[in-house]
Amino acid sequence: MPDRFYPNEMPEFIKEEEPPPPETTTNPLTKTLSLPYNLFSDQLKRAAFDLKRTIVSETWGNTGKRLTDYTLYTACDSASFGFSRSPVTFICGQVGVSALGVVVAKQSNDDQLFNHYLTRFKKIKLPKDLPNELFFGRTGYLWACLFINKNLGENIISYTHMREIKDEIIKAGRNMSTSECPLMYEWYGKRYWGAAHGLAGIMNVLMDMELTEDELKDVKSTLIYMINNRFPNGNYRSSEGSNSDHFIDWCLGATGMALTLTKAATVFGSDEFLKAATDAGEVVWKRGLLKKVGICHGISGNAYVFLSLYRLTGDIKFLYRAKAFATFLYHKSQTLITQGSMHGGDRPFSLF
Repeated sequence: MPDRFYPNEMPEFIKEEEPPPPETTTNPLTKTLSLPYNLFSDQLKRAAFDLKRTIVSETWGNTGKRLTDYTLYTACDSASFGFSRSPVTFICGQVGVSALGVVVAKQSNDDQLFNHYLTRFKKIKLPKDLPNELFFGRTGYLWACLFINKNLGENIISYTHMREIKDEIIKAGRNMSTSECPLMYEWYGKRYWGAAHGLAGIMNVLMDMELTEDELKDVKSTLIYMINNRFPNGNYRSSEGSNSDHFIDWCLGATGMALTLTKAATVFGSDEFLKAATDAGEVVWKRGLLKKVGICHGISGNAYVFLSLYRLTGDIKFLYRAKAFATFLYHKSQTLITQGSMHGGDRPFSLF
């Protein structure tokens, strides 16, 4: 198990602007962690702009032609160049590209582009055999609808249409329910728990919808079932009945579940969900310095847990932890990738 992540040897907390202890002043991580937020933020912005230039150079610049892989998961950088048959979800398909296009065009006051992307979005038809999970299923499509309406503050995507999708997701979950868990889903023969293909991701999106009292009860009971059946160390199973305690990722394990639990703490106002979210965050802090860099199963995705907990609680400790994971990537990722210790990603210029 330890070979999936680096030991977290960073200090539990360093107060901003507090001088580092004399014996650690040569440690670049400690120096950066003690910087005021605005200075550290400026460093990250410069690094991000440099990376953006690299992406443009390594994709559009070097190929000399338009790219066609527009999915956010595999190649966000080629998103604007066309549509073809693909999954119909926010992360893996033309739906996500159109949703982003609608929001950006509206905020840029570009009516022509807005109408172009909105027309594209509304023309998309959902296959009848669509699964229910986030990456490739109904939940991922519903997420895109919610994204548009949330960012534009308008009922651009019909709530009646969204409710129909929600109803199908709830119905499918109830059809596969057990005596202990009122909602359950299957993808390729497995009943996943994680955010990408399972319960954590589906429950997260459902909580953004207007639910009936019975539906809310089912979502809440499903999350409580997962809490009660997590591993003794606080991590979450990758799928129903799995005893493999290997995953601390956005897609599987404590990371995706922590993000869902922070939302549940707000939706249900329950200390039980707040404690469970915090406990999952502790797992991510201890075992979340993964040997990959991305959002789906890397350090970047794990850092989002601490941002989510900070927004929920206002506890500066969680903002520090997000900063710590970002600092680790900022100072060490390129060296570790060059050495072969860290994986830079199969699609290093994609979003996830």
